[in-house]
Amino acid sequence: MEKLTLYVGTVCPFCKKVEAFMEDTGIDSVEIKNIDEDKEAREYLIEKGGKKQVPCLFIGDKPLYESLDIIKYLKENVA
Repeated sequence: MEKLTLYVGTVCPFCKKVEAFMEDTGIDSVEIKNIDEDKEAREYLIEKGGKKQVPCLFIGDKPLYESLDIIKYLKENVA
């Protein structure tokens, strides 16, 4: 499986939705990076993803945006 990294923001309700889903389903194999607390993570997200939108799940080096799409991907491929 490709490396999964979830980029989140501190007060983003959509990020909280994805994080709650991961907690409820016991998914702990996804690295979480908070762009409000980690400047390098924010810069990487903007450079590689093309925008500062969170949540963003990187599947390898491909970004996936939108909380419902991320949850769907995690349900089908990780949970």
